[in-house]
Amino acid sequence: MRTITSEHADAQPFDWDTPSAALTARLRMATLPSGPGTKVIFVAPDLWVPISIVNCNIHVLPGIPRIFVQLLEGLRDVLLAEGRVDKSRKAIRVLISSPLPESDVAEYLTRLQGRVAERGVKIGSYPKWGKKMNTITLVGNDTEFVESLVEEVERETKGSRVTAEGDTAAEDENSAEAMADAEAQKAGGKEAKEKQAALVDGVEALKVQ
Repeated sequence: MRTITSEHADAQPFDWDTPSAALTARLRMATLPSGPGTKVIFVAPDLWVPISIVNCNIHVLPGIPRIFVQLLEGLRDVLLAEGRVDKSRKAIRVLISSPLPESDVAEYLTRLQGRVAERGVKIGSYPKWGKKMNTITLVGNDTEFVESLVEEVERETKGSRVTAEGDTAAEDENSAEAMADAEAQKAGGKEAKEKQAALVDGVEALKVQ
């Protein structure tokens, strides 16, 4: 195992020899699986943090985003070198931002999943609590087939394709379009009521005559 050679400049002195609750907590964060079927690999020469692997298919990584990403990039190189990644089956992931609530599109997405399952495509829906836009994902290995679904999904969900979650410009455009549709529906309903009222007034006028 590797050891830390330096501490953070602002770190307070810590007693690693005397048992304490703080020591127990720190050691728990550094505890990794051990025994038969386990191993650790160091994929980044500038990191003391390893990746712990159990039964060749469970990989234990730290929850610190920067370190997590760095270790994943190193793990990719290891998996490629070991021939454990089939480059010919590279997946494509399409993101569609929709202003509709998940409940409004759930039935359509369920039907769509049933249609595309045999082609290895997975449909995902990820609501954003407190946000106006939700994200729908299309994931599969057949790029041409996945791309052929985009126009339909955009139409059925009143959404548009984005390059990343949180694509503000696209989400703002979708949100504005949804608001415009809602206003149009309201206006249409008001106009229909006005026409109905005018028709009733006309009938009453004929009765009087």
